[in-house]
Amino acid sequence: MKLREARERWVRTGGIELCVAELGDDSKPTVVLVHGYPDSKEVWSEVASRLAEEWHVVLYDVRGHGRSTAPSPLRGGFTLEKLTDDFLAVADAVSPDRAVHVVGHDWGSVQAWEFATVGRTEGRIASFTSMSGPSLDHFGHWIKQRMTRPTPRRIGQLLGQGAKSWYVYMLHTPVLPELAWRGPLGKQWPRILQRMEKVPAGDYPTPSLPQDAAHGAWLYRDNVRSRLRRPRTDAYSHVPVQLITPTEDFFLSESLYDRLELWAPQLVRRALPAKHWVPRTRPDQLSAWISEFVAANEAARRDGTPAQGPVATGAYADRFGGRLVLVTGAAGGIGRATAFAFAEAGARVVAVDRDGEGAARTAEMAQLIGSPAAWGETADVSDEQAMEKLAEKVAREYGVVDVLVNNAGIGLSGSFLETTSEEWKNVLDVNLWGVIHGCRIFGKQMADRGQGGHIVNTASAAAYLPSRALPAYSTSKAAVLMLSECLRAELAEKSIGVTAICPGIVNTNITATTRFAGTDAAQEKRLRSRTSRLYGLRNYPPEKVADAILKAVVRNQAVVPVTPEARGARLLSRVSPGLLRGIARLKPPL
Repeated sequence: MKLREARERWVRTGGIELCVAELGDDSKPTVVLVHGYPDSKEVWSEVASRLAEEWHVVLYDVRGHGRSTAPSPLRGGFTLEKLTDDFLAVADAVSPDRAVHVVGHDWGSVQAWEFATVGRTEGRIASFTSMSGPSLDHFGHWIKQRMTRPTPRRIGQLLGQGAKSWYVYMLHTPVLPELAWRGPLGKQWPRILQRMEKVPAGDYPTPSLPQDAAHGAWLYRDNVRSRLRRPRTDAYSHVPVQLITPTEDFFLSESLYDRLELWAPQLVRRALPAKHWVPRTRPDQLSAWISEFVAANEAARRDGTPAQGPVATGAYADRFGGRLVLVTGAAGGIGRATAFAFAEAGARVVAVDRDGEGAARTAEMAQLIGSPAAWGETADVSDEQAMEKLAEKVAREYGVVDVLVNNAGIGLSGSFLETTSEEWKNVLDVNLWGVIHGCRIFGKQMADRGQGGHIVNTASAAAYLPSRALPAYSTSKAAVLMLSECLRAELAEKSIGVTAICPGIVNTNITATTRFAGTDAAQEKRLRSRTSRLYGLRNYPPEKVADAILKAVVRNQAVVPVTPEARGARLLSRVSPGLLRGIARLKPPL
């Protein structure tokens, strides 16, 4: 369902006529989307079409924007009080007997904070989802706290946000913003959004942009200075709030929301690796989070219980809640620990392994740990056709993967001269081609969706640590490391991060299945036992590797050595490679 298919109506309030669009079944709970500056309601078109599958969705052009009329005179016509009048008029028209769920972006969020904190809207709002737009009252108190009780950190925050707010000062100048928007800036704005924010072309921005931006300058002039100087002391939210913070926002610092729980006691936090215009660049994730929050609050209102958001409590619940994560080699070891870590953070998990029963057990445990949904899938990563079928099924039934962890791998030890071509083929098929298949097939789905993502490839410290005992294994992992570096460079323009994880010596069952070239069954069993004992004595848990993987995704790190020996070897490979070559000549004590 597209915005052009919406039902339109006009709502009159205070001499203004507001253009209102509706999508979906109007017997269902209503979600009201409020746009920001310099936008019109079309900024929400992608999100609205997705939400309309479940909810009654309402969008309106803020006064002076899009097809809504402008106040006359403009000065004094855009105060938060008048914007609240507009919202109440729209809410009464589209949902007279039922509270509505409000979603605001940029200035839509700024004004919606006013809606959620003033007494006259109590009972008309069921929940509020905020993104890229703080309350001006909260912002004013944030500034005062840092001015009256300065510390180096607080001063840095003030200066940082001051630099990000350069455009606010410009919009307070008379005449110039209007001339710029009606001149070169208005013409170049679509290209600027595509280049800087990677906003795809489409029905946005609309032809009304120059006029919208010129009128919208009064949002700043009528409200910012007065509210920042004299912020309300009673600006407490009377509704549940979901805060979605784009972590790469050019205009707003994450620190603006420090201690927000004091103002919004029923607060759920989300973080999204994206820039400012997330309604255009991340509509899938936004619509999923909004739907989840609305559904949770509707259920709470229906049951008469306190409103609540997602139940995940992990350290990264704000970042991964509801996102789709696929992990290969998930039947045990690092793969299972990684699936559990993402589950604890509230992610939906697809556990993949050629051991189907093991993958199913991982999925079952993931749901007990905190994943809202988890599935076990059987696939051999070395089989290209099997991986293509898996990707088709995942996309069709669960959605496009947000985070892919190519973790499946096998061990192979033994000298180069004793390693057969069949053994070489086996280790490269799984360790390298399995990663290639995952990156190519799932990575293409991410790129085609155009909403970012992250790929994690499990390499090894052996990728940069030469060894006479691991020529085939080290070669496969070195290839994975370089593949990851190359992919990172290529996919950056698609907002897809790529990380190579180099664990080191970790206590997993890979030693129990490692092949030893040039040995008979008895020798191989003895060598496996000795290796497992050494790894057990080291006893570095796979859970720490899983934690490093989640951190790497959050920080978008390129290469992550995990264990101390992996970090030390990485350092030596750079500063003293000759020493590593000398150590490589030593015969392993097995």
